[in-house]
Amino acid sequence: MPNYPDVANIDLLNRIPLDARVILEIGCGSGALGAEYKRRNPACRYLGIEPDQDAARIAVGRLDETATGDVEREPLPFGPGPFDCIIYGDSLEHMRDPWALLRRHAGALAGDGLVLICMPNAEHWSFAERLLRGTFDYEPAGLFDRTHLRWFTAENTHRALTAAGLVPLDVAPRIFDRDAGDAFVQAMEPALAALGIDRDAYRTRALPLQHVWRAARRTPTPLLLRSTMLDHVGGVSHVRVVQPMRAMATHPGVTAEVVPAGETAVPAAQDDTARLFIFHRPVLAGAHGLAQVRALIARGWLVLCEFDDHPGFLPAMQREDVNSFRAVHAVQTSTGPLATVLRQFNPEVAAFPNAIVHLPEPRNYADPGRLTLFFAGLNREEEWPPLLGALNAAAALAGDRLLFRIVADAGLFEALQTPHKSFVPMCDYETYQDLLAGSEISFMPLRDNPFNRCKSDLKFIEAAAHRVTTLASPVVYADSVVDGRTGLLFRDADELQKKLLHLLANPAQGRAIADAARAMVARERMLARQVPPRLAWYRSLWARREELNRALLERMPELARAPADAAATLPAGTPLLVPPG
Repeated sequence: MPNYPDVANIDLLNRIPLDARVILEIGCGSGALGAEYKRRNPACRYLGIEPDQDAARIAVGRLDETATGDVEREPLPFGPGPFDCIIYGDSLEHMRDPWALLRRHAGALAGDGLVLICMPNAEHWSFAERLLRGTFDYEPAGLFDRTHLRWFTAENTHRALTAAGLVPLDVAPRIFDRDAGDAFVQAMEPALAALGIDRDAYRTRALPLQHVWRAARRTPTPLLLRSTMLDHVGGVSHVRVVQPMRAMATHPGVTAEVVPAGETAVPAAQDDTARLFIFHRPVLAGAHGLAQVRALIARGWLVLCEFDDHPGFLPAMQREDVNSFRAVHAVQTSTGPLATVLRQFNPEVAAFPNAIVHLPEPRNYADPGRLTLFFAGLNREEEWPPLLGALNAAAALAGDRLLFRIVADAGLFEALQTPHKSFVPMCDYETYQDLLAGSEISFMPLRDNPFNRCKSDLKFIEAAAHRVTTLASPVVYADSVVDGRTGLLFRDADELQKKLLHLLANPAQGRAIADAARAMVARERMLARQVPPRLAWYRSLWARREELNRALLERMPELARAPADAAATLPAGTPLLVPPG
């Protein structure tokens, strides 16, 4: 097998449309890129063509279908398409006539399809250095791969795409060993000056080892999204802002930017490009809050609010002059019950359930004789006390077969009457996910009250993605968990104790329940499924912007006039963002 790295090219991976239905990869190697993409979009049909028999045998176990053969001489083995995305990851340079291949394959793209290319850069500084030193020679892999038949620069790749009838959309440089490249450019400055070559322009051409291109059959309709973000607390920012924005940015034409909470300066509209500004959990209070919205509207933006907690129970939202929902064009949230609450303030509300962006490889249930119960307790201090007796009783019966892993809630950790426990203070989201992944049971208690009823089932789908067995109250989770099949529900302390001990006695059944939950998430709760409805909603709002502007001014006539004090500020101590409840 050729010396191909068995890893996914992250710069290609992050540019594949997250909701693609059918993908064709030309020169798929051992299938590493497709395997990683399928963790993001399990519903996609991912097809690969690989001429090397050994690499193709590995790819067969990773992709939906894999074929071998000469892609230049033979018709596509999977039919003529259409394909949502065709990927050439360091493969066109191996072709006899890559220009003809591009022209032929462009016809197999769906109307809104995308071509992705990763291409070695013949202008890389190391190429020039070897030629100057007289040390140029071929190598088994990389830029000087002995099987390369063609050489490309950014300029002639652009021409090749255009000649194939494609519209080049963007190009991203892949730069490695920047310091060595800069040192070479610096050493070459006298020669560059003598030749009349601009140093900075040459550096731009010479530093990338590769370029990643996106091209389409037609110019996509542009959409500009910009969102503020709450500081990373308990995964709220990841799940509600960072991951959805990255997902939508994989679509051609979509620019999605995340900015700090106070950064509301935006460019004024120069054309009819759809542009939406999203406030994440804001406190739009008083004249200052209205001034932020007024400025955005004046520059031609639609304004949205992203909120995922019941505002009636959050102290920061109780001021009479808070207009976080009324003073925006529309609101997005995470659950149906919460959408109903928010429609009291604004009729334009859409609910996008929390979702999983990447299905991780399970790594728990390694020792059936010992299970770890995981509890992450941000603002959950009132949820567990009625259940503490059941937890301690189960711990006494189980001994060292039951380990407790507690995150953030020091009160529960101290109250557990067992030496078999560990505590982690408030941690970042990656650490939280890692601790969850190494557990077998996730404990999710919620009391029945209006605030909790509006919460999402995020903890369940996170646990399910890691193949962790859910042990939860019916509040919120009864709408997602099929009791006994994708999780276990308890209605009181006695039932909690009984079901916890049952899991300890039957770890294989617990694992089967977790496997079923993970399969459900792969089918129904991946972020990939949400990209089309999110984008469709944003575009529909923009199409109705005149109607929405009229409705907003009827609801908040204050937005039509500037305050007497244009420099109005909030009273000292007023929060700008609402922390998670």
